[in-house]
Amino acid sequence: MVRKYRSALFYLVSFVIMGVTSTSVGAQTLADEAETALKKAVQYFRWTVSTNGGYLWIYSEDLKESAGEGKATETQIWVQPPGTPSVGFAYLKAYEATGDDFYLEAAKAAADALVWGQLESGGWTYKIDFRPKEGQRRYYYRHDKGKVNPKKRWNISSFDDNTTQSALRFIMAVHKTTGEEKYLSAVKYGLDFMLKSQFENGAWPQGYPLASKGYSRWYTFNDNAMNDCIKVMLDAYHIYGDEKYLESAKRGGDFIIASQLPEPQAGWAQQYDYDMKPVHARWFEPAAVCAAVTGRNIKTLIDLYLQTGEEKYLKPIPAAIAWLERSRLEDGQWARFYELKTNKPIYVNMDRKVVYEFVNIRPGYSWMGNYGSSAIRLYKKVKNMGREKYLSERNAPLTDESRRKRLVKLEPQVRAVIAKQDAQGRWVVDGKISCSTFIKNARILTDYIALAR
Repeated sequence: MVRKYRSALFYLVSFVIMGVTSTSVGAQTLADEAETALKKAVQYFRWTVSTNGGYLWIYSEDLKESAGEGKATETQIWVQPPGTPSVGFAYLKAYEATGDDFYLEAAKAAADALVWGQLESGGWTYKIDFRPKEGQRRYYYRHDKGKVNPKKRWNISSFDDNTTQSALRFIMAVHKTTGEEKYLSAVKYGLDFMLKSQFENGAWPQGYPLASKGYSRWYTFNDNAMNDCIKVMLDAYHIYGDEKYLESAKRGGDFIIASQLPEPQAGWAQQYDYDMKPVHARWFEPAAVCAAVTGRNIKTLIDLYLQTGEEKYLKPIPAAIAWLERSRLEDGQWARFYELKTNKPIYVNMDRKVVYEFVNIRPGYSWMGNYGSSAIRLYKKVKNMGREKYLSERNAPLTDESRRKRLVKLEPQVRAVIAKQDAQGRWVVDGKISCSTFIKNARILTDYIALAR
């Protein structure tokens, strides 16, 4: 009887071990395939697609046509995501996952392109032009300081659409990885610019130096402008340890608190004038309470609370969430804009009129969306767990079981990405090669490789 029990136990243990080993071997085999696919993809992007180490947004399959947010020439690259910094971050993640210097060199080439295109003012505009005469004629780059007349050359750095912020965060990450002085010089110059451009009340404008008129001079949340500025300062504090960067981030949070609109519409507007009143921007962006901004501001306040432990950053959130909950559309989502005082959802039609019905509305803009759900979930989780427990769980290393589950979840995505890659290492969708697709697929491969190592 004992002998039978031992025999059964032996086979059970052997089965479990074989199962675990089989899973591990299978994951490693797929990880090898993922590494091959990743290398092919980056080789194509680095050596065939890039311009001076940088990237646009989208290319035709034959590479004869290309564009960023707008048309671009063969000597231009885009800074605004998903352009050069976004692709560069994908390379840096690949290096961290594999340890292969090939990916680090590709990331450094992207960083070098951005350093070359840093404006004399300290940040970046949407694109960089490497044509010697055209670039010097249109833009006042930092490397041209003292060499050209700055008059009539563009020197306004943009915080719109994560432009300056993404470039600076990426170069900081490359400097952290390499320690090379040329990156530190660009970082310090850029961070000094961001400190200089921050208003005394903690806000940032859409662009700096300030324009004499127009909406770019106002305090700007639209398109994540201020939220991304705060992320830069938190990154800078984590990397360099200088308290002035943390203080800048906290001042940004103080502005979020100060600019919250009064009850019963305790959300935030996209932009504010110098009297702290909501103000319109482009013709289709009226002065209004904005659900998208409200959701993002809740997340930024939580980030600041987690960083500092200061409860003041949580205090505005319950009223903001209550407004979001009262303002849901029938399908559970939100309109982007709600009319001041009435709280009616509003839109802007092609006649440039503010209307209450979603008819003949200007296309190409996010008028409705699930803007608040993830922010509400995050707040509830942090409050329920408490700061220390939440941070401990977030920063805890993966257990073997968690790693296995993630590998299993990623496996079909990895196989699909590999299957869709052509012989040149490209992912061609509808005759186009896009940076967004490259970044998404490279991230899937990289995540799997990192988990399987």
